[in-house]
Amino acid sequence: MKYKIFSAALSLFSIIHISAQENQTEEIKSETDKKVYIKGNALFIPIGIINLGLEHQINKKITIQGDVLISPWKSFSGHELQYYSASIEGRYYFREAFDGWYLGANIGVSSFVLQKWNYWNDDPYPSKNEENVIFTKSNLYQKGYSFLAGITAGYQFKLSDNWRMDLYCTIGTSQDFYKGYDRVSGKRYDEKPDGYNRSGEIIPYRGGVMISYRLK
Repeated sequence: MKYKIFSAALSLFSIIHISAQENQTEEIKSETDKKVYIKGNALFIPIGIINLGLEHQINKKITIQGDVLISPWKSFSGHELQYYSASIEGRYYFREAFDGWYLGANIGVSSFVLQKWNYWNDDPYPSKNEENVIFTKSNLYQKGYSFLAGITAGYQFKLSDNWRMDLYCTIGTSQDFYKGYDRVSGKRYDEKPDGYNRSGEIIPYRGGVMISYRLK
């Protein structure tokens, strides 16, 4: 399934690229007609997570967006939640740029120190590399990095002359490389005490409500 998502994302990138080439011959009034919006994710602001983006118009229906997400929490409600990511996305609007429904192809990278949701309990967890060592699951966390690729669906609409709202979600493959630690002893609990574990899953990895302001 993850390979189908990755292939679909690459195919969508190809379609956007071909469409951009075909539309280079279209008549455009001037370079100033190509709009640029700066945006911030309103959903994350209340919990102190920064998610900023810049969306640039390529032609009548295609834009390119770059965005970053910064979650600096060494502890959030007792759980590690440091997450830093950057992504780039090509978008195709069915009506016109910055207006209505769109599909996008997204690729990104991330670095994290976090505790997965399924570790939020006090169950015993036997060490995978030491005999007779038992950890408490809620004391375990993961540190590593990810490569991401997915497909975005969203809807953008006008609030005023210079302001817009962008509702979106991205689902795709997350290929993770991580090391697992016990926060009490500092020991590794996972199978590869000298290297990285690897996991891959299909998840929604981006989304929210972006408030956009036109720069030009």
